[in-house]
Amino acid sequence: MTPGTEPIRITRGPGGEVEVEGRFDSLAADILRHAGFLFEPALRGHWIRLPFDMGRDWENQRATWAADMLTAARYPVDLDPDLRPGAPESSTPRAPARSPAMTAQAPPGRRPRR
Repeated sequence: MTPGTEPIRITRGPGGEVEVEGRFDSLAADILRHAGFLFEPALRGHWIRLPFDMGRDWENQRATWAADMLTAARYPVDLDPDLRPGAPESSTPRAPARSPAMTAQAPPGRRPRR
């Protein structure tokens, strides 16, 4: 990895697929494979993408994980903001407020004991 090189771009393509563009070396390729990206042969090298139909949350987590690992290895990374997962408190709905417990009552049709 040489400083000042073109960033590795992780984006969501027009068809909804998450793909990687840019120049990288074998270490970056290993990191992407470890994050779950597939390397498909294409006319000009490889088409690097995540598997289809795994769900947007899974794709966002994998793309963010790959970007974090590449950044930790000191690669310049450009991650599409649409691929960042939401903050845990904003994506997790709160449980509805529970009403206070009611006192025990006899089932319908039975008289209460005295």
